Amino acid sequence: MFQGVAGLIPTAVTEVLLVLFLSFLLGLERQERKTAAKEYAFGGVRTFPLLGLLGYALGVLSGQQWGLIAAGLLVVGAFLWLSYRHKLETMEFAGVTTELSGLATYIIGVLVSRDLLWIAVTVTVLSMLLLELKAFLETLSERIPGEEILTFTKFLLLTFVILPVVPNRAFGSYQINPFKVWLVVVAVSALSYGSYILQKLTKAKGNVLLAALLGGAYSSTLTTVVLAKRARAESQPHLYAGGILLASGVMYVRFIVLVGLFNRALMHEIELPFLILGGVAMVAGLLWSRIPDAGEAAAPRDFTTKNPLELPVAFSFAAIFVGMLVATRYTLLYHGHGGMYVLAGVMGLTDVDPFVMGLTQSAGTLTPLSLAGAGVVVAAASNNLVKGIYSLVLAGGRCGRQGFLLLTALALLGLLPLVWIGLR
Repeated sequence: MFQGVAGLIPTAVTEVLLVLFLSFLLGLERQERKTAAKEYAFGGVRTFPLLGLLGYALGVLSGQQWGLIAAGLLVVGAFLWLSYRHKLETMEFAGVTTELSGLATYIIGVLVSRDLLWIAVTVTVLSMLLLELKAFLETLSERIPGEEILTFTKFLLLTFVILPVVPNRAFGSYQINPFKVWLVVVAVSALSYGSYILQKLTKAKGNVLLAALLGGAYSSTLTTVVLAKRARAESQPHLYAGGILLASGVMYVRFIVLVGLFNRALMHEIELPFLILGGVAMVAGLLWSRIPDAGEAAAPRDFTTKNPLELPVAFSFAAIFVGMLVATRYTLLYHGHGGMYVLAGVMGLTDVDPFVMGLTQSAGTLTPLSLAGAGVVVAAASNNLVKGIYSLVLAGGRCGRQGFLLLTALALLGLLPLVWIGLR
């Protein structure tokens, strides 16, 4: 029935009503602001619908041409300029938001006349949000430090400026593809940056386990170092050792996500054992942290790490990643499977991400899937052992010993997936 009624209404009527509705919303919002401020402001609930209808009418009359629309835009812009000039002469603080809203209302009418209904509605909704969130948006500069804005700009630079211009083809005998290299850099940076943002939003103050959980998604090695150093000054060995184990459990989930982004077949090789290892480590870390300690709870402290989007760090990661690609392929060509296991163990002693991500590029082609999966397993286990040593040296005392034993046990347990991969 409703479809039949809708069919009786001419399209032009529907479009006029839509223009009236959208422009009235903007006019109503501006009218409320003007009434509350009790000072001069351009337009309101009558002027804005008239601007929308003017844009729609000129859009219809112009057909496929743009001359009338451009002329109307110039006339409307002239009136808006006069309004803004009046505010400049009579008011101490003169904003241009209302005049720009009037200009947007005219454009909305034009969009509807061109059957761009979705765009017209979207522009209206976004304009309403920007107008209604005035107080929130204007205080963002006070709540967000300048360095955080710079950090986000760096992320945009890495993703939308550098990545599109990098050549997407293989070079040299080792078939290095610069686009894929930088795409890996962007993926790792995005995951680390996301964890960093969550740390900033939650503050990660006074909550060791939250810091461990978020830090593990950023870098379990760095998180281990930070927690171990702070554990030395506080008498809560079970809490900090459990947090260190929790961060290493998150590392396994992180590897599943990163590997899955670039090589689904390799992800299937490791996802089940890594999910089990990650789950066991996180649950064990949580339970271990709940064992009571003799010392009193320490005062809340900020566990937020430094931002991960330093450009030198990104370029260094890219260079190391390329080095790992070359080293992996060279090892396979001249040292076989045994050499791959040695290389995986050695890479676990340093930054394991470039090695693991390098395997995503060769697994299934140059490197057999089972061997690549085994390489990831060995590198992760080796990295856990190294983090245990960091805990022992940096935390010292009971926490250092507990962290070392827990991570050593996780490293040994982390080698069991070799049996799983070998049986597949």
